[in-house]
Amino acid sequence: MKKIPMRKCVVTQERFPKKELIRIVRTPEDTIEIDEKGKRNGHGAYIQRSLETLEKAKRSKALERALEASIPQEIYDELEAIVSGQ
Repeated sequence: MKKIPMRKCVVTQERFPKKELIRIVRTPEDTIEIDEKGKRNGHGAYIQRSLETLEKAKRSKALERALEASIPQEIYDELEAIVSGQ
């Protein structure tokens, strides 16, 4: 049986299979990007694919703390489109 990689959501602190989470990356050039494939270089943080968790992330600034950078509003808008587009 193949091992399923697990990652922790930075907002809820729950562990999920990697495929159920969205990865946000602070690249070496200090830009914030959404990493759909999970392969991009940089410091990554995972967030659960739910609108509730996304709202909680905005309020608590959990992503900003995890990536040690400010998150532009466009990233939150893009994340919302990905989550609601499922």
